[in-house]
Amino acid sequence: MKFPSVMTKQMNRFPLLLVLLIAHVFSYAQELPERPNPPRLVNDFANILGEREELALERKLVTYNNSTSTQITVVTIPSLEGSDIADYSFRLGEQWGIGRKGKDNGVLIIVALQDKKMFIATGYGLEGVIPDALAKRIVENYMRPNFKKKNYYKGLDEATTVIMGLASGEFTADQIGRRKMNPSRLIFPLLMIVFFIFFSYSRFKNAKGSHMGGSNLNFITFLLLASAMGGRGSGYSSFSSGGGSFGGGGFGGFGGGSFGGGGAGGSW
Repeated sequence: MKFPSVMTKQMNRFPLLLVLLIAHVFSYAQELPERPNPPRLVNDFANILGEREELALERKLVTYNNSTSTQITVVTIPSLEGSDIADYSFRLGEQWGIGRKGKDNGVLIIVALQDKKMFIATGYGLEGVIPDALAKRIVENYMRPNFKKKNYYKGLDEATTVIMGLASGEFTADQIGRRKMNPSRLIFPLLMIVFFIFFSYSRFKNAKGSHMGGSNLNFITFLLLASAMGGRGSGYSSFSSGGGSFGGGGFGGFGGGSFGGGGAGGSW
């Protein structure tokens, strides 16, 4: 006779358990930070970047977004509070809509300071050019060594430069390799080409009887170009120094991109 009584009690508890489960799922979803307003590509909630570093990285990513439409977003948080970093990254990328709708060309870099974890999540449209294996190499070769030394800006700067090169087709998987590649070394040949062009042009003008001032102007122009292209150690970092407004205009906002589970992470 006690069996029905026990079943009745369990059934009476079911609605309460269901409500608690729904409340838990809802609160879990609310753990994600709100989409930044005004929109930004660098959101340092963990305060691991200096003011100038954050501005430099924002400029770099805004300029790349404005010229290619690929949105690379950096988010640092104090802690995951028990959440899985991969799941957290995919949900945040979806909620913010990182990348262009239809192109799904967004990349989200998550850094959880207290957990010492990091993850690179790629949108559907970039999973082919930045597969999980390459994302893992970027984490291990560029982010992890710098983060262990607390060089957070350097790690993010190098990682985003490599991601830019892969997304633009300028870097290949073989160039990334299994050993760390210094992105700045790719700039030297380009600087030499620019120097050769200006030097040849200067000699040509001198041969035609031009004034000495023209030669000086060409040399000064070369120095300005070299300075701009040298940046902070990578080609794309030329957009990262100084103050004032963002190069190429400000960030207009996220475009509704989607994420499908591509990416890789690690710890330091």
